[in-house]
Order: sequence, then structure tokens, then C-alpha cells
Amino acid sequence: MRKTSMGARVGARSEVMLAAAAAIAGFGLLAAGSVAAQSATSRYPITSDQRQTADQVAQAGVPLSALAPDAPDHYVVKRGDTLWGLSSMYLTSPWRWPELWGMNKQQIANPHLIYPGQELVLVKTDGRAFLQVAGGPSGEGKLQPQIRDMGQDRDAIRSIPMNLIQPFLSQPLVVESGTIADSARIVATQEGRVWVGRGDNAYARGLTNDAIINYSVFRPARPLFDPEDVNRKNPIAYEAVYLGTVNVTKPGEVARVHVQESKQEIGVGDRLLPVEPQAFASYVPKAPTAPVEARVISIYDGVRYAGGTQIITLNRGSNDGLTIGDTLQLWRAGETIQDRTVPGREFIKLPDEAIGLAFVFRVFPTISYAIITRGAQPVTVGDRAANPSDEVAYRALTTTETEADRVFRQPLRPLNVQQ
Repeated sequence: MRKTSMGARVGARSEVMLAAAAAIAGFGLLAAGSVAAQSATSRYPITSDQRQTADQVAQAGVPLSALAPDAPDHYVVKRGDTLWGLSSMYLTSPWRWPELWGMNKQQIANPHLIYPGQELVLVKTDGRAFLQVAGGPSGEGKLQPQIRDMGQDRDAIRSIPMNLIQPFLSQPLVVESGTIADSARIVATQEGRVWVGRGDNAYARGLTNDAIINYSVFRPARPLFDPEDVNRKNPIAYEAVYLGTVNVTKPGEVARVHVQESKQEIGVGDRLLPVEPQAFASYVPKAPTAPVEARVISIYDGVRYAGGTQIITLNRGSNDGLTIGDTLQLWRAGETIQDRTVPGREFIKLPDEAIGLAFVFRVFPTISYAIITRGAQPVTVGDRAANPSDEVAYRALTTTETEADRVFRQPLRPLNVQQ
């Protein structure tokens, strides 16, 4: 059993969180590749002292006070469990999962593979706790996360339920502004029809790569603006209505395409993007490496309010240091009201209210997708997303089990895609 003296050297909780943030700085992997991650790292460098402190904290686990009240000493992983569900079961702050495992920086950057049937053991010593896998490969029962072929490891538990996010890994449901101008488009339809569907042909321009034959078809919907763009002149992204898929049957300046799948009718002016399904490795829930101040700019399906397990779009991305696995705290801005208890017209601002948590699962340069993993109140467009805080007790905010809690504990269900 590992001994540590960190309990005597690490004092205030804020120091622990600062060190934990430093421990994972610059090592998150982006869905789009490592170039953006390197850029974000250069923008948010950390000092050698911070690195040393981070290594010490990573080896020390978490204070016992950070454990959930009902954290089990032993737990056998079941099919359908998720990393988020396990971290919520063991920790009051799920983003402290790397600390609980005593991960070093390289391990945090890699997928964290845990399998059904493994027994998790919670070790408590010197006022701190860390988690191990019984009979692990290292000889000490410690799991050593590493990059592995996800095709062979498809039985490993996921970070979050895949059926909830699969469309966002393969279908362009929110498209960055620059992508619209560069995308190919439908210019004519079979026999001059207004609409075509599955089994029909159409003609497209702008398909410049003959090696790519499969494309998603979408229709740009309303533009999305950064809340700071008060004049609403520069869209940062467009909501996209996913229409279906086509494949190229005759390449050329004007290419012939065949509609393979259609969820809605396809017509002239609709856009095409290469089908590029994004692999989603099981990255650990963690706090962002740098200060984040984002806003919710869209809720999937166009609804006004979102709750647990629903998808939101944020106006920050890899350019701002966000990476897959970042956990963000959602806030409702306090209203400005007139204080009617005093003479005159004095206005006061009510405090912001913490309304939930969100897990970032896909990142683009200027926007990102996140799934609401815990919602104490409905989330709406304009709400804030920022670095999480240990000061907010989310278990106290939600006194009964929510639908999100139930979904995150359920076995994965196949995605119902209409043909």
C-alpha cells in the first residue's frame, strides 16, 4: 500500500485544485488532432514549480473530504457503467477523477480504459484516498491507462453514454462559419425535381477530392452569434439540419451523386461535407487547464430549455484551450432588479446560480459540444459555462435522482436512426 506525506503539505482546497489544474495543463487530446492542443498549451504555459506540485498532488490522491458520502470501498464494474457515472459515485466533484487515480500527466492525456468485471478498490491512508484496480497489471493493483486500439477495446466502458452523442460524432449538426463558404452544394436534381430522396440522383459542384465518395448532406439553418457580438454581424457557426448521405457515382466538375439515406428531402442549394465519423475515446472527466468563460449559444433540437443528457453548443473551442473531457459548471446569471425596500430607484444584481454540470465531448476551433451531466435547473441559451468549483454541492442541489442520473447508469441503447 502506498504511503504519502502530502496530507501534511497540501492545505487549502484551492491549492489542491490549482495543482490539479496544472497537472493536466496542455495534455488533453482534441478530436481534430494534436496541433490545436499544442497551440493551446503554448498559450497557457505552466512553470516548473507548478509541474512539480502537480506531480506530488497526482501521487497523493484526494482528501477524504472530497469523497462522496456513499463512495464504496469495493465496486465491480458493470456493463453500461461510464467513467462519469463512476466519478460521480466516488467524488463530490467528478472532475477530480485524475487525482483520485493518482494519474500523471501522460496518463491523463490518454484514454482511460476500464472494463466490466474489474474490481475497483478505494484505498484510504493518511487522510487521503486513491483508487486502484484489484490485481492490476502493475503488480500493485494500479490501473495504467494507455492508448490502445479502440476497435479491439470496444468493450471498455465509455466516458459517457455513446448513444446520446453518436449523431454529433458523424453528422454536421452545428457547422462553423468558415465551413459553410467552402462546402460543396447540390446544383441540380434528377429530372428537375424540387426534392429528391433515397435512391434518387442529384448533381453537385465543389467536390474537389475524387478520393472522397461519401458525403453528409445538410441545410444551413439559423446563424449562431457570439453573445458579445451585440450587432449580430459575424456568425461563429450555423445550425445545420442533417438531411442524409450521398455517394459520388460520377466525379467531375459537376459530379453525379446518389442518395443513400434521407431523413428529409434534399434539394438545390443543400450543402455537402465529407463523412468523417469521429472516434471517441474514453477520456477522463477533468477540469479545464485554463480559465474558461463560455456561453450556451444553441440547444440541440431547437428547444428552449435543456436538462440532463441533452446537448448544448458553446461559443468556445480549442482556440480557447477546451479539450475533450473538460467538465464545466453551468450558471444562470442573476437578474438585475429594483430594491423596493429602500427609498428611490436603487437597482441590485442578484447572485449567479449554479444550475448544473456539462461534459465536453467534441471540440472545434471556435465552438464545442457538451452534454449536460447534471442539471439542477433547466439550461437555456445565454447561460454561462465556466471552470467547476468545489464550493458547489451538486448533490445538495438535486435531492432526488434525476433522469440524467438514471440514463448515465443504464446500459447503452442502440441509436434509433430513421432510414
